[in-house]
Amino acid sequence: MKPENLLLDFDKTLKIVDFGLSNLYEPPEGLLKTACGSPCYAAPEMIAGKKYLGLKSDIWSGGVVLYAMVCGFLPFEDPKTSNLYKKIMAGEFKIPRFLSTDCSHFISKVLQTEPSERYGIEQIREHPWYRQFRDKQPEGLFPGKELMPVEDIIYEQILDEFGFDPDYSVKCIEANRHNNITSTYHLLYKRALRQKKPFTNVSHVTGSLDRAAIAHYERMEAANNAQAVANDNRHQRFQNDWQGSNAPP
Repeated sequence: MKPENLLLDFDKTLKIVDFGLSNLYEPPEGLLKTACGSPCYAAPEMIAGKKYLGLKSDIWSGGVVLYAMVCGFLPFEDPKTSNLYKKIMAGEFKIPRFLSTDCSHFISKVLQTEPSERYGIEQIREHPWYRQFRDKQPEGLFPGKELMPVEDIIYEQILDEFGFDPDYSVKCIEANRHNNITSTYHLLYKRALRQKKPFTNVSHVTGSLDRAAIAHYERMEAANNAQAVANDNRHQRFQNDWQGSNAPP
């Protein structure tokens, strides 16, 4: 991980990108061996060429990102790559005096060169510096853990227009697989949102962006309906006034 691969969406939800060298492993003890990533953010065990725990390596990288955010510069820097690697392996970095005691202690525990001594997720969550911030529960559903809902109208549309297999299409959409079926489904779904087409299952949309879009269009529709009612009332009053003024004496 590095700052260039950490994005914030419209409601400040963190998005991680660039999985070009990502890999699968069996937690909790599955080990990885591929050395990858930018040297300044690489964990010592990776630089040493050892097999490593993916989670502990990511926690190290997260610690480097945090250090850069609160200090304004990287903990490990050197124009010569070999010297940079030596500094990372030795854990040579200085913590500025302007950091709080809790923040300094937190960083020192995350940037431990020995993976077994490095803080894990639970220890991070229990640290006083971390606990001053409240965890934000992201909106939407979690692909891989929950089935994504399928909107009937859009589902029927992709079957009719593109001839996708019905059973396989449902499985792809529910699992949020990255393929042409899911991409087509979501592109049509977004187009329908822009065109304000009615849905049969509008309360079960996937992701915070869709929820926000739905809310936006619902507000627009409510405002348009209110304006239409006001126009009808004005028109009715005008008709009543006109008929009254032209009534026979």
